[in-house]
Amino acid sequence: MTWSAPMPTPEPPAEHVRLRDLLADLSTEGVNDAHAEFDLMPAEAQVGAMLEESTAAVAAVAEVMPQIAVAVDAIVARLRAGGRLVYLGAGTAGRMGVLDASEIPPTFGTDPALVVGVIAGGDTALRSAVENAEDDAEQGAADLAAIGLTAADALVGISASGRTPYVVGAIEHARRVGAFTVGLACNRDSEIGRAADLAIETVVGPEIVAGSTRLKGGTAQKLVLNAISTIAMVRLGKVHGNLMVDVQATNAKLRARAERIVMQATGADASAASAALESVGGSVKAAILVTLTGVGPEVALARLAAEDGVLRDALSSVNGGSAPAEPATE
Repeated sequence: MTWSAPMPTPEPPAEHVRLRDLLADLSTEGVNDAHAEFDLMPAEAQVGAMLEESTAAVAAVAEVMPQIAVAVDAIVARLRAGGRLVYLGAGTAGRMGVLDASEIPPTFGTDPALVVGVIAGGDTALRSAVENAEDDAEQGAADLAAIGLTAADALVGISASGRTPYVVGAIEHARRVGAFTVGLACNRDSEIGRAADLAIETVVGPEIVAGSTRLKGGTAQKLVLNAISTIAMVRLGKVHGNLMVDVQATNAKLRARAERIVMQATGADASAASAALESVGGSVKAAILVTLTGVGPEVALARLAAEDGVLRDALSSVNGGSAPAEPATE
């Protein structure tokens, strides 16, 4: 048998080399030297290490509070004018957006079309990985065109790396139609941040399992989305004090919660709170208004409609412009 020299390894495509080098510069793709022997730790120590790393997500979000506040103001202005908030991403980032969007209607009593989640690969990608979907920039634009994105809307494009082509293409499309755009990334000076009107970059650093951005990256994304959607709903009058007064009582737990909210807001007992809710068809806001002011159910509902559903304004108008008395405490 004669020896022959091995065939030379072919050079990888230039695009592969470019992407490999680009990823090498991203902090989210780095190796976490603090936990280089993570696989050798006992289970309790592994849990502790993960919790320790997770605190970086909170710290990273704290660094970008001013940018989140700017995003909230811009998004609220569009929601008040009849626009929508759209979240878009691929993989974990896309799932975070869909998760946040899906929780808004039951929590705040909104139309499901007000906050929309779009994920690369469609609904299939919610349960199964459709990894190549994130590479299609044209599909990002097409998915926004399919939901009729306009200048009235706001888009939050989400990508841990900050360079996902699907998200970049979507943001560029949104800018072309005049929508307000936010690029939410976990790396500094991200491509989506540069493409968007506003960059929110939560720099969490290397993951405890290198490159697994469903960990700290996903946690930071969820924290930012929590802040954006919750504060936007508060600013729209969906919360009174810190009570969830637009909750939709669609099951036994939520019906009990609605009753408790009326009790907490008014000092009424359970029987009175239940009766008030019954009289206004389950509207927590109207039940509070009836209980605190003594107006009838129809008047309460009409006053809320006249005040765009803002309970504090409705209470003030019923009371002749003065704030209502605080509820009695037990």
